[in-house]
Amino acid sequence: MSVSSCKNNKPEDAKDVAEEHNDAKFDKNKDDAQFLVNAAEINLEEIQLAELAEHNSNVTEVKNLGKMMEEEHSKCLSDLAGLAKKKSITIPTSATEKAQNTYKDLSKKTGLDFDKKYCDMMVSGHKDAIALFEKASTESVDADIKEWALATLPTLRTHLDHAITCQKVCDKIK
Repeated sequence: MSVSSCKNNKPEDAKDVAEEHNDAKFDKNKDDAQFLVNAAEINLEEIQLAELAEHNSNVTEVKNLGKMMEEEHSKCLSDLAGLAKKKSITIPTSATEKAQNTYKDLSKKTGLDFDKKYCDMMVSGHKDAIALFEKASTESVDADIKEWALATLPTLRTHLDHAITCQKVCDKIK
């Protein structure tokens, strides 16, 4: 189900809807709620891009990276959804407009250009995600959210390592 604004009949962004809902409910843990919203956004985008990599890549290592990303970010999103439900925090359930635009841009690339761009995105995205999760693992007010962020960090670091390895493989291909 998508929510439409009366002003322009354009569907509202799922992240915006979740943020508005949480702003109305939370005061003290607003940062924790925002972290879960951002984490959901990251996972939804990673899953979508990973599926694209599995189908569009011609490089075995990139296809394998996509498969790993899809499986592990799907699990992470499922765990996150359970945590958000437990905390009565609303998270987005569909990719943001920004993520959809990123998907469209990446889907236009082919061959090695696609593979390199996907790997670059995974390296950059995972560096950003690690920074976000490290901050939450030390600054979160809620013990469960802090623990989940801390427990997720090793997986994100593994993803970054795999993405860097894939970048190197792509750089060797001419």
